[in-house]
Amino acid sequence: MPADRTFSGESPAASAPSPPRRRLALNTAIFAVATAVSRVAGLGREIVQASLFATTAAGSAFTVASQLPNLFSNLFSQAALGAAFVPIFTELLQAGRRREAWRLASSLFWLILVVLGTLTIVYIALAGVIMPLFTGTKLASETALTAGLSRVLFPVVLLLSLTGLLVGILQSCDEFTIPALAPAVWNVVIIVGLVVLHDRFHGQDRIYSYAIAWLVATIVQLALIAMGLRRIDGRFSFALDWKDSRVRQVLILFLPVTMSIGIINLDSFLNAELGTLVSYHAPIAINDAFRIYMLPQGVFSVAVATVLFPTLSRMASARDPGGMRQIIGTGMRQINLLLIPSAALMAVLAEPITRLLYEHGSFHPADTHRVTTALFWFAFSLPFAGINLLFSRTFFALQRPWIPTKLAALNIVVDIIVSLALYKPLGIAGLVIGTLAANVVMTWLQLRRLRIGFNGRLQGAETTMVTGRVLLATAVITVVGWLLWKGLDTALGLSLVAQIISVGVALAGAGGLYAWLALRMRIPEARQIETFVLGRLRRR
Repeated sequence: MPADRTFSGESPAASAPSPPRRRLALNTAIFAVATAVSRVAGLGREIVQASLFATTAAGSAFTVASQLPNLFSNLFSQAALGAAFVPIFTELLQAGRRREAWRLASSLFWLILVVLGTLTIVYIALAGVIMPLFTGTKLASETALTAGLSRVLFPVVLLLSLTGLLVGILQSCDEFTIPALAPAVWNVVIIVGLVVLHDRFHGQDRIYSYAIAWLVATIVQLALIAMGLRRIDGRFSFALDWKDSRVRQVLILFLPVTMSIGIINLDSFLNAELGTLVSYHAPIAINDAFRIYMLPQGVFSVAVATVLFPTLSRMASARDPGGMRQIIGTGMRQINLLLIPSAALMAVLAEPITRLLYEHGSFHPADTHRVTTALFWFAFSLPFAGINLLFSRTFFALQRPWIPTKLAALNIVVDIIVSLALYKPLGIAGLVIGTLAANVVMTWLQLRRLRIGFNGRLQGAETTMVTGRVLLATAVITVVGWLLWKGLDTALGLSLVAQIISVGVALAGAGGLYAWLALRMRIPEARQIETFVLGRLRRR
């Protein structure tokens, strides 16, 4: 194979030491638990807002208003900035050039503050002109409400971008706890703010309580992350040297990374905008389903990809393709082990899960049906989206961000074509099927390109064997989980306590059986988790 088509040369001299597996496992476990707390808090936030706004026009106005700030946040904040910044910052730390690393971080901090601060001021002034292009409605009152909400929300772009830089610094230094817990605090602050402020507004303007709480929570999150910097050796200085070669290197990487992540995040933007063509209920219904979908996604795949990213960056810097293959293979198998059964249970229990979480207050059975439809189809995307995240981080670690950027551009074309073809006959389901099709295509394209780059060796045989066992175990526990829920639901009824018991027992019973089957089938990744957990318990 031509040398320019491989990601790195491989020789004994170039190999780096194997990563400390115990530390990686510990960091992954800590990040997963903290993220789980955050996702649960996020669901609590969604339950509160759903009980207050359900799938009303005001709720959809907030969803549409938040899409543009969310899109910019995803472009400039943690995901994009971290993916461009972490490999170079880590490379400098590995080389013992700590002062240069912190000068780079300082220059980027002030650059973000100046550029995005200016953008925020301009957007607030022009929101009344910009947002009508995205509302999908001709009603002046709804357009004005959406524009007003977007003015409140847009400063989040600047705040999250600064947060993203600080998180990248912490994760480069293997500090994952505070970045993982900060979103939980963010969600709690929103819940408190929403409850306190809701009755201070009237009519549709009550949705402003949600936007204000969102902004305040983002300020609190930034302050919390900033306090976490005291745990590492380093500090910011007043330096804005945009001509510095390392700053230019980050910015050069940042462009394709931003385009790649931005294209991927266009999916949620498209769902919201095309949803307005289905009905005014659709955008917030899809958003509510997405929040449930992100619970296992955030706990498992985000934890795995986030913790492995600095290690992959260090291995790429040390030109250790053998170590990278091992990390990528392990990551794929861990994601499949955890997300395939999660996807199956989410699909078969979509309705009872949605009813339990959301059907309170103003949220009615018709709303449950809409969210259930979206959640059912989102479930099939779960493992593919998890693998995509790992693969994209691998390309970013290799400082080859243009590869996933080009693939993501093709991927969004698939999403648009499928969504436009299906949204009329299938409604909400058609839009989410577009997301599913795009994730499947993106997984195949990234895997194909990584196999070329690593000379066809990505532990494919081992991963296929483990995935086959996972699918077999998943088939068994899906049937058991549904039967447990159905039996208890029939016997106990639909009271809140009864729903908690029926859904909780079904998930716990199916999860326990899955753990037993995975260990009996001798799945190595399941054994690793068992060994880690038992080791921690024995030490305690």
